[in-house]
Amino acid sequence: MKYICNLCKRTYAPDKTLWRCKCGGLFDLVDFDIRFDLEKIQSRSKDIWRYREALPFAQQFDGSSSVSLGEGGTPMVALSPDLPDIFVKLDFLMPTLSFKDRGAAVLITKAQELGAKFIVADSSGNAGTSIAAYANRAGMECEIYVPDRTSSKKIKQISAHGAKVCPVPGSREDTAKAAQEAVRKKEAFYASHVYNPFFYQGTKTYAYEIWEQLRKAPDVVVVPVGNGTLLLGAYYGFKELLEWGLINKMPRLLAVQAEGCAPIARAFDAMKDEAHPVVNTGTAAEGIAIADPPRSRQILAAVRETRGVVVTAPEAAIPDARITLAKKGFYVEPTTAATYAGFVEYVRKCTSGKLPVDQNLFPSNPFELNHHGTTVVIPLCGAGLKAD
Repeated sequence: MKYICNLCKRTYAPDKTLWRCKCGGLFDLVDFDIRFDLEKIQSRSKDIWRYREALPFAQQFDGSSSVSLGEGGTPMVALSPDLPDIFVKLDFLMPTLSFKDRGAAVLITKAQELGAKFIVADSSGNAGTSIAAYANRAGMECEIYVPDRTSSKKIKQISAHGAKVCPVPGSREDTAKAAQEAVRKKEAFYASHVYNPFFYQGTKTYAYEIWEQLRKAPDVVVVPVGNGTLLLGAYYGFKELLEWGLINKMPRLLAVQAEGCAPIARAFDAMKDEAHPVVNTGTAAEGIAIADPPRSRQILAAVRETRGVVVTAPEAAIPDARITLAKKGFYVEPTTAATYAGFVEYVRKCTSGKLPVDQNLFPSNPFELNHHGTTVVIPLCGAGLKAD
């Protein structure tokens, strides 16, 4: 198991204090041996550890039993009874009420394997909550750096899980810098859902579960995008399933950003390979309000490889989208509502003929009653109880 820099291609053995290449590049993982035994998978409990042979651990290491909280195996249901092709996956039904538990469980288990005792992370809320919960369960000291405008409920939850909460004034990027300085001074394990590639090994289980639940790949996977944690995980997961011959196509990725903070969408529309920093003009979708995403090049490449698109959610539509989902039985936080709002707005543009043919993923309207056509999966990533 090795890190590889995505700039200079230098490789490193993972270490508990190593989180970035000397050249400044980000780490990915060198391809590793994966054994995907269908009979074993189907005989195991429905959590992310049913896919243990596809996760990045030494064969003799089995630390998940001391870290896992039963994450994964979330239901996938039709958005409503009369919309049989639009599915929502209820990833807010996780131990800490967000999809980030997938990545945190794997990352903290890896930290345990590497011998880490002290954890530092930065987050707008959900990732920090997950890291705090799993670190405490693993018996590790933990500090979580958050923007000082983070939801008070998320801050209380992080603290309740036993972590020290460190609010940081300024931007989300200022929060990351403060955490990285603490990592340097304290020689801590940086449990970053952005920089550490082991986190994405957890979120790729999202794709595995969709494949098992549908028995195929969907046509379109809608994904909220800030730092790209779920998008890249889903991309890696579906790509592995395709390589193993378990699906016959890659789903097209429909990436959603908040209108008030959309560097990936701007870069996509301008046909750029990398996003440039933007000014966050304000959005209720705090979970995806990332003005300068470090993995923008990888995110854009993944979207384009799947012949997908990047869209923005109108800020004014987020409250109504949240109410709409609640009336359907799904009480979610604003970031998840923004994902749905972006999807609805995109479908409207598709059906009004306002998009180029190569950017129109819906030749017919998926909201038409009893429509049978394009299969769509939308993640419901965070519970509404986490929002102020």
